[in-house]
Amino acid sequence: MRAWGVRGELIAIPMSDHLERFQNLGRVYLFGNGTQFEVESARNVPGSVIFKFRGIDSMDDAERWRGAEVRIPREERLEPDPDEFFIGDLIGCEVVERGTGGSLGFVTGWDEGGAAGLLQVGADLLIPFARSICVSIDVTGKRIEVDLPEGLKDLNRS
Repeated sequence: MRAWGVRGELIAIPMSDHLERFQNLGRVYLFGNGTQFEVESARNVPGSVIFKFRGIDSMDDAERWRGAEVRIPREERLEPDPDEFFIGDLIGCEVVERGTGGSLGFVTGWDEGGAAGLLQVGADLLIPFARSICVSIDVTGKRIEVDLPEGLKDLNRS
C-alpha cells in the first residue's frame, strides 16, 4: 500500500477478483502493527483499490502506512468460491505427499513469487500453489495433499 493524492488516501493491490466487495467494508486492520480503521470510502481503479480511512487525512498521515497490508476482519469477509482460499486459512495446514502420505511439514507463510504464489512449508521448502501440485486442499481439516514434480523438494530447499 502507498499514499495516493493529498487527502490521505491509500492505494492497494487487491488479492481478490471481487473488487465490489471493498466498497461495503466497515472496518479493516492495517498491518504493520494491526491498527483498526474505519473505511470512509473505497473505489476501484484498474488493478487497484483506493481507500480513505477515518483519521488518515493528509499525505503525511498516509505515508506512515506505506507498505502496510489491508486485512479484513473474518466477520466482514465474503465466502470464497469453492476453489478459492484465504491465505490465512492455508497457514498451519499440514502438507502431505500424495501416495505416500508422508508429511512435508506445515504451511508457515506465503510468498508472492511465481505465477500462482508459493506456499512456505517449514523454514526451507517452497511449493507452487498450483492445481497440478496442490491436488487436494481441506482448510477445515488443515491438510493439503501435494503431488510434487520430481526434484522439487531438493530444488527449493535452501
